[in-house]
Amino acid sequence: MVVRSVMHQAGAAVLTKLLCFASPAADQRTIGCACGRQAHYRELRSKPVLTVVGRVEISRPYYLCAHCHTGQFPADTELDVENTEFSPGVRRMQAMVGQEAPFDHGRVQMKVLAGLEVTAKSVERTAETIGADIAEGEQCEIRKAVQLDLPVIVGKPIPILYVQMDGTGVPVVKKETEGRKGKTEGQPAHTREVKLGCAFSQTTWDKEGYAIRDPDSTTYTGAIEPAEEFGKRIYLEAWNRGWSRAEKKVVMGDGAEWIWNLADQNFPGAVQIVDLYHARQHLWDLARRLHPNDPVNQKTWMKVHQKRLLDKGKIEKLALSLRSIESTNAEVLEKLRTEADYFERNAERMRYPKFRRQHLFVGSGVIEAGCKAVIGSRLKKSGMFWTVRGANAIIALRCCHLNGRFEDYWEARRAA
Repeated sequence: MVVRSVMHQAGAAVLTKLLCFASPAADQRTIGCACGRQAHYRELRSKPVLTVVGRVEISRPYYLCAHCHTGQFPADTELDVENTEFSPGVRRMQAMVGQEAPFDHGRVQMKVLAGLEVTAKSVERTAETIGADIAEGEQCEIRKAVQLDLPVIVGKPIPILYVQMDGTGVPVVKKETEGRKGKTEGQPAHTREVKLGCAFSQTTWDKEGYAIRDPDSTTYTGAIEPAEEFGKRIYLEAWNRGWSRAEKKVVMGDGAEWIWNLADQNFPGAVQIVDLYHARQHLWDLARRLHPNDPVNQKTWMKVHQKRLLDKGKIEKLALSLRSIESTNAEVLEKLRTEADYFERNAERMRYPKFRRQHLFVGSGVIEAGCKAVIGSRLKKSGMFWTVRGANAIIALRCCHLNGRFEDYWEARRAA
């Protein structure tokens, strides 16, 4: 550690000398100004910047416009340190640790692993700024997609491409839930829903015919936003993953109405599948209502309705069976009617034997795991409360990293 510290000091000294810009030549002492006039060279000014080898001083030319009194440092733009005291390398580190763990933990990681002293607040600001920049880039791509200005994704045909969608709540500050009703009657909301989507491919299945997801093929996209906006987002992700060249296209989710509205609107013609385990949960909820505190009868009732009807795709018979159940409890009768409607509405999405014969997945475990890994493990820890802007920035940053596109972002930034 002592050797590393000394090497960093030496590196910082060398870097400081390299970053001492000379005064511009006589024919380079004026540059254009945003106001349409000319800014003139005034002097060399220094600026401290924290780099991956420690703190350095940058000495660079300063230009001032006499008309609008706006100052410029062209070298700051060239070095990508405009309006920041951190080099691109340090900001990359802050973004990496900020998307992975709480900001104060990121501060500690940078001190221990890189020997850099930063504050938790600077990790937060940098991570959210970069995340917001990534999110803005995504919005530009979404706007192109809406205008049908999409690049043709060239490659081999994809045997089966899946799109899965789900929602999960994230704790937010009080101002973000004003006027929103909570899950409990009469109580305000304390969370906002993140809509998360993923795309992944499948090429093979095992000896028993069960689908096998292609390794490292899952990518994510998500945000706190209306369903209509999220529909454009997930469509773009699917397109970038090769939706146009997929031989078989599948959309999966639970019974949420917004999911199937988006599926019909953005993925017409795709096979639609309701998660089998979510459908089973509907039956278990009914079993507990019909046979409270009676696990034996609950299991017996489930064996008939799940194994004989739901798992075999006999959804019409299942709905008819639910409607034929009698009860003196008005709430139970209403629950039976609601669930029968649910199964009837999703009947064609529950032909599980048909889907299994095609070696397709019938469970949406990938997106459910994604809700925990992408959102829960970072944004739902104890004591966390987010603004919508901050949460969306970290979600964009986290998806970019998990999708393997983080380095692409920095390459594009350098090229710009």
